[in-house]
Amino acid sequence: MAVKKAAVTKAAVTKAAKKPAAKKPPQSMPYDQGKWAHVFAPRAPGETRYWLIKSEPDVFSFQDLQAAPQQTTQWDSVRNTGARNFLRDGMKTGDLAFYYHSNAEPSGIVGICEVVREGYPDSTALDPSHDYYDPASVAATPTWFMVDVRAVEPLSRAVTLPELKASDELREMALLKVSRLSVVPVTAAEWQVVLRMSRSR
Repeated sequence: MAVKKAAVTKAAVTKAAKKPAAKKPPQSMPYDQGKWAHVFAPRAPGETRYWLIKSEPDVFSFQDLQAAPQQTTQWDSVRNTGARNFLRDGMKTGDLAFYYHSNAEPSGIVGICEVVREGYPDSTALDPSHDYYDPASVAATPTWFMVDVRAVEPLSRAVTLPELKASDELREMALLKVSRLSVVPVTAAEWQVVLRMSRSR
């Protein structure tokens, strides 16, 4: 009887060990210690921060955003944790973002949009029929987040990637330093430089 009891106990322990642990919400290092600490630092009252978001024009162009209902769309399907952190914890309602056409001829900044809804769970990660479905993501502790953006206006003219790279004032621009990210911060000074470039011929 004691042997049988021991066997049952062992089986129960083995079963418990095989049971997957509850998934925890995605964590990030303390932002005041990270490379982008200034992006997540407390804001002054009414402060607007600036960003750049990328999309291939044949997937969803700035013109598509302008044609969307209320010129607004969900900025979803981002599957990079760094970019996710910007969406989830960095962007705030009223922030402005450059709209960048990637993998274009030429690639470049073509418009301006505004964040109109702050980060919330990205439903595409939970949709098995979606191209960016993530089977490891669960609704209770979402891994991926999105924001809503609304078109503000096109630039006077597109500022191309070669132009951005050629500017001494933009040599530290996140777009050029971490080109793999689809969402990156832009400093206030860089924002003004790009606007000035867009107005020149």
